[in-house]
Amino acid sequence: MTQNAPLSSHPIRLPAHVEQRVLSVEELKAHGVSPARAAAQCRDGGPWQQPLPGVYVLHPGPPNGEERLRSALLYAGRRRDATETGHGEGMVTGLAALTLHGFSAAPPLGALDRIDVLVPRTRRLRSARYAHVVRTAELPSPVRLSGLPVAPVARALADAVAGIGDASTARSLLTEAVRAGHCEPAAVVRELSRAKLLSRAYVLHAVDSLLAEGRTPAECRLYEMVRTYDLPEPLWNVDLRLPGGPHLGAVDAYWPNEAVAVELDTRAPRHSALDDDRRQEERAAEGTEWSAYTVKREQLERLGVTVVHLTPKRLHETPEQLATVVRTALMAAADRDPAAQVVILPR
Repeated sequence: MTQNAPLSSHPIRLPAHVEQRVLSVEELKAHGVSPARAAAQCRDGGPWQQPLPGVYVLHPGPPNGEERLRSALLYAGRRRDATETGHGEGMVTGLAALTLHGFSAAPPLGALDRIDVLVPRTRRLRSARYAHVVRTAELPSPVRLSGLPVAPVARALADAVAGIGDASTARSLLTEAVRAGHCEPAAVVRELSRAKLLSRAYVLHAVDSLLAEGRTPAECRLYEMVRTYDLPEPLWNVDLRLPGGPHLGAVDAYWPNEAVAVELDTRAPRHSALDDDRRQEERAAEGTEWSAYTVKREQLERLGVTVVHLTPKRLHETPEQLATVVRTALMAAADRDPAAQVVILPR
């Protein structure tokens, strides 16, 4: 009779330093627990459960949100060791990643029906239960949140939108990404384009909105740069014209005594997965828009106005460097020929 007693009747005691309650079959073997003994603990009424192939939760109740995240990563073949420095072969993406990034429009972890895990395209791995496998030709560099590898916001956002059927939720996530400063509009549009999501009408409409949203934080960073690095106060958001002549263009900041202008480039790539004619139209539109930038800059510089061209990304990442560029342009004004007289009007 003794030899027929279920293995689950023999309690398993792991080393005291093992605090994690989600372990892979390989990790259990390293602690002296065979696959057979682990499986026995998951029988009806047993103390463990096996929510995913090769992954064990070491308590009988349902796994919580964090345990589902860790188990999905383990299923994808990823070590959970928070001290690990390598990128490994998997990371949380989609809605779960946005929740970890702090998106208010993303559901709490416990409410998610699935956990998206980003893995290399070469992995032979199928989705299982709540672990949804998302393949990619090239893994991005993850960020660590709660000790877990998580896809960057723009990539996680594109993966989330790809799996969302609710247009309202998708728009809310896209808008929050820019409005809350999670990432730059251009990065979002690049990922949406890569995922061929710009063919969805509501995504394209949301992109137009987020580009408008993206200009406001960029302008705020420009104001902050001027004041943080003690640059002279410029005239903000003005139109320049020749006296009695044509309109020269609008600039975001202008120092009239030095004839130095700053212009923010908040354009974003708009390549989509639409038909060839539509793609050609969009590329032509981008070329026309860039040509307008170039013509305006050349025209102002012919009149002796120095134009400093800034992008939101550089303004966010290297404000001190850009402040030095602007300060150098202001100081160099003394060595230049006087600029032509221009009329300055509020925009």
